[in-house]
Amino acid sequence: MGDSVLTASVLLFDMDGTLVDSTASVERAWGRFAGRHGLEASAILAVAHGRPTIEVVAEFAPHGVDVVAETDRIEAEEIDRTDGISEIPGAAALLRGLDRDRWAVVTSATRALTVRRLAAVGIPLPKILVAADDVTKGKPHPQPYMLAAKALGFDAAEAVVFEDAPAGLTSAQAAGAATVVVGGYKGEAADGLPRIADFSSVTVSPNGSGMSVSLG
Repeated sequence: MGDSVLTASVLLFDMDGTLVDSTASVERAWGRFAGRHGLEASAILAVAHGRPTIEVVAEFAPHGVDVVAETDRIEAEEIDRTDGISEIPGAAALLRGLDRDRWAVVTSATRALTVRRLAAVGIPLPKILVAADDVTKGKPHPQPYMLAAKALGFDAAEAVVFEDAPAGLTSAQAAGAATVVVGGYKGEAADGLPRIADFSSVTVSPNGSGMSVSLG
């Protein structure tokens, strides 16, 4: 799984599936959406992970459905229901040990939902958060990771990104960042990339003006 050592100036983390296991919550939310509109939930779930909710709603909602209102409803349901979500092992401890000026969270969730989920599982809130509200082009476009690196004062090519989903992996690589797969995704977007099961064996240590990231 690990045995790799990477060098970085900054570390950038996706949230859902990377820092927080929210799979059950997300699947329930899309299941309710599918049920309201007579859609096949499995088809939605096959492409929804890692993408902004509004984009997925726009793709699947029947003609005439208010996409913004439907997105707001899904968002409100997920903010209200944090049962069943948990920390990816080792994530909170790793982030607490990092310089807050050297890491960020980059997510396709909204800012409100991100803050709620991180707080619910005891993960420290980042100084820099790039959420769905902050971008004009979401993952798989490279903009989210480029914005996060820039906000920390670096180029994305100086970052190591931790991601679990094809949209995010594509976004990170397109931004020029070294990219690590978290979890079990084995599709094309993960080809040739280092991989970790979780953060329990990841260690970060100073290395000149940057960091050495050992994947265990």
